Amino acid sequence: MKPLLIALALLASPAVAAERMVLAPAPAVDAPLAKGGLQKAVFAGGCFWGVEAVFERVKGVTASVSGYAGGARATAVYQVVGSGLTGHAEAVEVTYDPAVVSYGTLLRVFFSVAHDPTQLNRQGPDEGPQYRTALFPRSPEQERIARAYVAQLEKAGTWKPKIVTTFEGAKPFYAAEDYHQNYLRAHPTQPYIVWNDIPKVEGFKRLFPALWNDRPAA
Repeated sequence: MKPLLIALALLASPAVAAERMVLAPAPAVDAPLAKGGLQKAVFAGGCFWGVEAVFERVKGVTASVSGYAGGARATAVYQVVGSGLTGHAEAVEVTYDPAVVSYGTLLRVFFSVAHDPTQLNRQGPDEGPQYRTALFPRSPEQERIARAYVAQLEKAGTWKPKIVTTFEGAKPFYAAEDYHQNYLRAHPTQPYIVWNDIPKVEGFKRLFPALWNDRPAA
């Protein structure tokens, strides 16, 4: 997201980015759809702009918020997180209705189109631990489902390189600055967005048509 990284992003092709997407199998272990109030899930998979933009299109998701997880409240500031020294990862907090979409399904979307789980401390043109792939389960049930799913993917050989996603517990999530929210919708022609994030949204619509929501969440 720095100027140099935006320039480097232009060296990649949206078509290539789409081709790298892998439709992960449905989770063998999951929570059944059930009423019980809205729940939250936190995912880190590189630049939060694209991850947020994917999840806001999922049916059953009522909010998708860019932010930081893994570090202290005092360092949850974009320019500070960018140092890579805070422990934070750029993350997205998803609020969802478990009667409409399950946590396991959100995991499937996350691994299939929102990011590449085999890239260590980077995603595409962005490098540093703040761009790591990580899960921050909000409950023991989410932890159980997430660990079972990653084990399932590894056993299935869905990706040949090793999955490097970390499990970092229910560490606090801090919302990012206002100008980061709904960034893709506000800046649809920005080169970084065009080359790195719009292909993720288009890939989600193509691979998960039954989950596609024409009206994005807040």
